[in-house]
Amino acid sequence: MQLQHNLIRIRSESMLSVLASAIVGGGLGKADHFINVHVSKDYDCSYPERDMENIIQSHGYPAAGTIGLMTAAYLQNASVQEACGERFGLVVCTTAGVGNAARAGMPRPVYAAYKTGTINIMIFVQGAMTDSALVEAAVAATEAKAAALHDLQVMDANTGLIATGTTSDAIVIGSSPQYFADAVHLHAGTATALGNAIGRAVYDSVKESVEAIRAMQRGTKS
Repeated sequence: MQLQHNLIRIRSESMLSVLASAIVGGGLGKADHFINVHVSKDYDCSYPERDMENIIQSHGYPAAGTIGLMTAAYLQNASVQEACGERFGLVVCTTAGVGNAARAGMPRPVYAAYKTGTINIMIFVQGAMTDSALVEAAVAATEAKAAALHDLQVMDANTGLIATGTTSDAIVIGSSPQYFADAVHLHAGTATALGNAIGRAVYDSVKESVEAIRAMQRGTKS
């Protein structure tokens, strides 16, 4: 994992099975390169796929096998959490900003165009997972993110209610069968050891990243 001036880059030694909501490489597939690119808050979102493909090419990353995310959050406030358990290890990397915090399920202004991600969560699991387990892991991570925002009292400015996320969050979950090859995780809900560990790591990473932003904002105002 590397933090460069405008992106976080993660490279795996082997191809991972990946579930991602990403500008490039989204969906269910395989990848071994992952980048989270910082863009300005006034970034023109007209052609994000083209812009991301150009970034990938300019850095010499493979077009096939690279997952690309964008965020306007400050990368230096990223939080990395690690955990391990029976037949798995995991790393979570979160970049967070809450300037466009929102509560799901409530009426609000919507946008047809792409908006850059604000809370981007990348989860890497050492251990094989089924496709359905990847989906369950995404659910556990999303619930943990919402819990962290609740405990931090992050508010949706439009409704005055506690936010469950932002209007432009993204998630990546990668699983490597290279480790613990004798076991496959069939499920990753919060009742499983893996899902519980993912939830706790995501909670801690979201909380730490948001707290870092708040500390930076307090320092700017003082």
